[in-house]
Amino acid sequence: MYTIVTTQFFLRRARKFLNRHPDLRPQFARVVDDLRTDPFAPHLNYHRLAGKLAGIQAVRLTHSHRITLTVVVTDKEITLLDIGSHDEVYR
Repeated sequence: MYTIVTTQFFLRRARKFLNRHPDLRPQFARVVDDLRTDPFAPHLNYHRLAGKLAGIQAVRLTHSHRITLTVVVTDKEITLLDIGSHDEVYR
């Protein structure tokens, strides 16, 4: 099991995102629960980012929405960084 850690920035973004997309609340809860269990599960589409976002990873919430995060395997810790549309998260 991994520990989920959030930043203040993520909490603000998640609150706004989920207010705009209340239909995605159950999907968000499932993704966070799946991250706790196994962040590398194939259905999460875990991938490392390149370029200016090198060192950060992302998982898919829906086809057009992503959650960026960092995974510290040695501490079994996942830090959620951002949530939003593909374009918002990868800016």
